[in-house]
Amino acid sequence: MATVTINLPDGSKKVFSKPATVAEVAAAIGKRLAADAVAGKVDGKLVDTFFKIERDASLEIITKQSKESAEILRHSSAHLMAQAVARLFGPVKLWVGPPLLEGRYGFYYDMDLDHRIVPEDFPKIEAEMMKIAAENLSPERFELPVDEAVQLAEKIGQPYKVELIKGFGVSTVSFYKQGEFTDLCEGPHLPRTGFVGGVKIMNVTGAYLHGDQSQKMLQRVYGCAFFSQKELDAHLAKWADAEKRDHRRLGTELDLFFFDPIAPGHPFFLPKGAFLFNGLISYMRRHYEREGYQEVVTPQVFLSQLWKQSGHYDHYKDNMYFCKVGDDEFGVKPMNCPSHALIFKSRHRSYRELPLRLADFGMLHRLELSGVVGGLTRVRRLTQDDAHIFCAPEQIEDEIANLIRLGRKVYKTFGMPLRAELSTRPPQSLGSDELWTRAEGALQAVLQHTGEPFQVKKGEGAFYGPKIDFHAKDALDREWQLFTIQLDFNLAERFDLEYASQKGSRERPVVIHRAILGSIERFLGVLIEHTGGDFPLWLAPIQVRVLAVTDKQNEYAERIEKELRILGIRVDRDTSSEKIGAKIRKATLEKIRYMAIVGEEEAKAKPEVVALRDRKNLDKTDSEWVSPKELAKRILEEIPA
Repeated sequence: MATVTINLPDGSKKVFSKPATVAEVAAAIGKRLAADAVAGKVDGKLVDTFFKIERDASLEIITKQSKESAEILRHSSAHLMAQAVARLFGPVKLWVGPPLLEGRYGFYYDMDLDHRIVPEDFPKIEAEMMKIAAENLSPERFELPVDEAVQLAEKIGQPYKVELIKGFGVSTVSFYKQGEFTDLCEGPHLPRTGFVGGVKIMNVTGAYLHGDQSQKMLQRVYGCAFFSQKELDAHLAKWADAEKRDHRRLGTELDLFFFDPIAPGHPFFLPKGAFLFNGLISYMRRHYEREGYQEVVTPQVFLSQLWKQSGHYDHYKDNMYFCKVGDDEFGVKPMNCPSHALIFKSRHRSYRELPLRLADFGMLHRLELSGVVGGLTRVRRLTQDDAHIFCAPEQIEDEIANLIRLGRKVYKTFGMPLRAELSTRPPQSLGSDELWTRAEGALQAVLQHTGEPFQVKKGEGAFYGPKIDFHAKDALDREWQLFTIQLDFNLAERFDLEYASQKGSRERPVVIHRAILGSIERFLGVLIEHTGGDFPLWLAPIQVRVLAVTDKQNEYAERIEKELRILGIRVDRDTSSEKIGAKIRKATLEKIRYMAIVGEEEAKAKPEVVALRDRKNLDKTDSEWVSPKELAKRILEEIPA
């Protein structure tokens, strides 16, 4: 029999005299690796550790530390949970149980069973799952032709799996069996149930079969699982912190914004929230002035003819608001790009004007489904730090490199690292193959030339062009897609945009769509959770609160407040009848950074001073005496460049 050569990621090789499983290769490398092996990646495909390699191949051993291990663990744990539920509550008909790679939950399984699962059942399910884990069962994978697979699914009482099998459109399907439990699954799975070290059942909700309200309501049970109890405890602690940081909760507690059913998906910003909203816009405007942007203001409503010309009518109509006036149909703008194309076309353009950078903070409206609207992170009325750069093809790389530099500077200010993804042509798109090839090649070249690490997301570009999406990581290690750069060779074609080149010929500009913060509403929701409502001092709605110790200092407190306001500080005062300790606690809960306390001694001092308390250093027993001018100087120095 011919030998089997295994090529390993470090360039080394292992040669076997006969076919070898992934587990056997791991054991040949070392005992530690064999103990940690979760799965294998053979020629780029994830497989079980018992998968037999019968020909020369490349192999990467997936361990508990590998990023791919989370998906395998969570999917295996969904099966573990289904097995536990079946043991506890009798026959259960299963639908789907996918892993969840982001968020609080790690997996769910949609189930149909007579017993109604309630939170009091969660500890029982967890205990049974850990009992199965302790049994250290080894899953067995087997494949069957579709006809036999249907027969098996019917035999084990799984009618929903029969439906899935018939809808796959393949000749064979695979199952996994662990102990008495058998389930339809593609895999791979953990080598043994004992790899699961900690589980938590977290929620149960209703879920219609196929998401169709006319079909049966199933029970969707959510859980999470980790290789160790320590990892599980850390995850639960993180999400307990996340609940405290929930921007919807803090939006109410800090008096920032609210929603009303009369305007679903449309936030009402209160004075402090409006300051934050406008503060973010002002921050971006300062960058625009340095980067050569020109701000424009464009209409809110256009005849539908515009949206047909731009392609939004065919590709985005279901997400738009429309109205009729007489015989005319109008569409409320969901995006600024068509109106910026009209600005470019409003007069003859020369190569000397390029790159032309048009910025627009105009309001946009998108008819998001009610099921996905939630807080500030998914709204129906939004404002973007939106801009479109009209440039010549030879200017693309410099413009995008500058955008990446600017975006990194902005997110560094907020303490949020970025990760890049290049998204390519989706199935439904505008434009020729040639234009898409040019656009995708241009973006990839810029990323490579700037040394920006990136992943490729095939088929996830915008309908009009490929894009680079940047995912920002918050204080809880969650990623949010906010900053985006989209390259568009189609808009100029659809609107017949031209400029006079240096040679006198008429040429098409390339359009770069970009938003750095993205939706201001969404970014603000993320920022509230990232900071826990403890905003950077330069952005905080109230930077200083003046606290009068007794009523006798009220007049002095008012004078200090006015002086600080004249010096450019956002300040208010508390001259209520509460004791000073209660006033300090209230300011602390409202996350006011500086408390300027004025008592009898401060009021008599010459020149004027306050006793300064810094919320970030409340353990300090002695207050610091500073003048209003010194305090203002300290605060203004914290404004980012």
